[in-house]
Amino acid sequence: MASNVQTLRLRRKEDPKPSVHFARHSGILQDQLRRSARKPWNPDFLTAVRILLLIRVAAAMYANIQDCDEVFNFWEPLHYIDHGHGFQTWEVTPMYAIRSWAYVLLHLIPARLPLILNLGKRPAFFAVRITLAVISTLCEAKLCRTVVEKVNERVGRYLFFMLLFNAGMWNAAPALLPSSFAMYAITIAFTYSLEPSSMKNKRRTLFATMLFATGAIVGWPFALALSLPFVFEELLIFGGDRVEPSSRRSWMISRWKRLFISGLVSALISVPVIAIDSVAYGRSNIVPWNIVRYNIFGGSERGPDLYGTAPWYFYILNLLLNFNVLVPLAFISLPGLAVTYRVDRKRLGMSKPGPDQSSPFTLLALRLAPLYVWTAILITQAHKEERFMFPAYPLICFNAAVALYLIRGWMEVAYISATKSSYRASRSIIFGATTCIVIAVTGLISLSRVLALWHYYHAPLSTFSYLETHELPRLLNVTGLLPPLLHGTEEIDRPSIDLAPIRAFDLRLCLGKEWYRFPGHYLVPNGVKVDFVKSEFEGLLPAHFEESHAKLSFNGWWDRPGSRITPASLNDINKEAPEFYVPIESCDYLVDLDFPEHPVSSLLEPRYAVDNETWERVSCLPFLDASRSSLLTRTLWLPGSWWQDKNEFGDYCLLKNRDKVHKKEDEVAWRVQEGKL
Repeated sequence: MASNVQTLRLRRKEDPKPSVHFARHSGILQDQLRRSARKPWNPDFLTAVRILLLIRVAAAMYANIQDCDEVFNFWEPLHYIDHGHGFQTWEVTPMYAIRSWAYVLLHLIPARLPLILNLGKRPAFFAVRITLAVISTLCEAKLCRTVVEKVNERVGRYLFFMLLFNAGMWNAAPALLPSSFAMYAITIAFTYSLEPSSMKNKRRTLFATMLFATGAIVGWPFALALSLPFVFEELLIFGGDRVEPSSRRSWMISRWKRLFISGLVSALISVPVIAIDSVAYGRSNIVPWNIVRYNIFGGSERGPDLYGTAPWYFYILNLLLNFNVLVPLAFISLPGLAVTYRVDRKRLGMSKPGPDQSSPFTLLALRLAPLYVWTAILITQAHKEERFMFPAYPLICFNAAVALYLIRGWMEVAYISATKSSYRASRSIIFGATTCIVIAVTGLISLSRVLALWHYYHAPLSTFSYLETHELPRLLNVTGLLPPLLHGTEEIDRPSIDLAPIRAFDLRLCLGKEWYRFPGHYLVPNGVKVDFVKSEFEGLLPAHFEESHAKLSFNGWWDRPGSRITPASLNDINKEAPEFYVPIESCDYLVDLDFPEHPVSSLLEPRYAVDNETWERVSCLPFLDASRSSLLTRTLWLPGSWWQDKNEFGDYCLLKNRDKVHKKEDEVAWRVQEGKL
């Protein structure tokens, strides 16, 4: 019977993948609840790049140009290198030389690529902006991943979404400005500085120093101030080292020597920059020093204050526009760290550091400090501009992310204190819901701000687009220089139109009081000359570079002589040069802004848009009258008349001189019929 007995054996199924035990986070900040649970979701580097790139490329395509300095000091010199003509400011002359041709040249390849592919100038403008957007994306993604690894997973996740949905980064990322370049370099430098300084990690010191130096030398020299906490840590803080009292002297000598050598190596970056600028200007020039000398040692008659001053709270208001609720979060981060040190010290990784090592409190405070240093420096300067804050934009998000995480920690401590149960706290959704609400609110406000910028202030870019895509093709069409575009009432789809024949019209486009919203020659087809007419503005406007008709050659790589010439009337004291104006009667087209609800007119700024005998409206688009609109509705955009009725709009118009343009149409049409064109 025993031999017929059947038995059932149960075997434990072998798991091909052994269970993974998530190690406690090793960053500066450490979660205190659910330590063994799955780590919070964070995108890996490539995923972060893909997601960020969607937003940054959209910004490159649709963001406004916020600053006329971007156009006249960088887009116009780039256009001059590329096409041989453009506007020249006093800053880009060999006499003053406070703008770097080396920086401008960095953007020449993306600007040339669309022309090589016969796509025209307008795509070149967007190719440069998209290139800048890609660079910013890579820097931001690297920062997010480093914060995840070196600070905390949750802080890294908060930072990612704060950068992603952010009106400030929307404006700064695709901007052709040295301050944006400094932002890219400092963001990467900051990723290296997040790791504690150590004698074993020479790579951190060298790379961070070189990147800070690159942002200052190639970009903007004042941005070097953001490296001060890094320098302080390198010289005086143990960081990742454990140093016995008997060896502190030798340790400090080694640290100072290492930073000094890294600084010398980084200074070599200036060699090619000085060489390129000196060749371009035709004389020896050290542009970073020229910038510092003019802005700090310019004297009472010169300097940045000539171009306007602002109250101390300017940056606070401006940051609130771009970062909304992240601003108070960012600036309570350091005081919040002190609170955490008192009430939630375990979150900093150790209760009490030894005398031979650095406290995580000190290390994190040094990483939060750059924003405070930078803001303090800028607030004390009388001349203030939005772009000056660009280098610190990612740091605002970092500080805000840390502050949000610390606040979450306070909530956890309070919950545990009230319930006497860590388990209940670990199961509660209050903490996650709170942080999600903050991220969602700041994202929605930023989205509303971005839409406001587009709906209220995009008219200048759209107006110049209309000139190129509609008005100039119409001129070619009606004069026979272009095969008919219309059959009956249906417009034929044409992927591109060669606007080269427009030179036959010898057109002049004029700018009056709207000179500072000119988006640059990249958005004006070759063959249309752009000039200024006198308005109420009494400062110095740009001159024209001396035109160069030679094709750009990389063999004789600098063949633009205009960069070596200082026009006689350009000066550094903002003194007006009347010879840069042309008579209004010589203008074929004019760009002007009119407010019909509350019209303003003067001898120098008449209402051209309502002078129907002389001017015809080719295109008019709405442009916000900020002074007569509600503060809230002009700051943010929401759909519906209930919101928009609180705003007042003017007409941003492209105007055509009826008689002059009609006469040129007849003349060109006759020449075409006679076979002379």
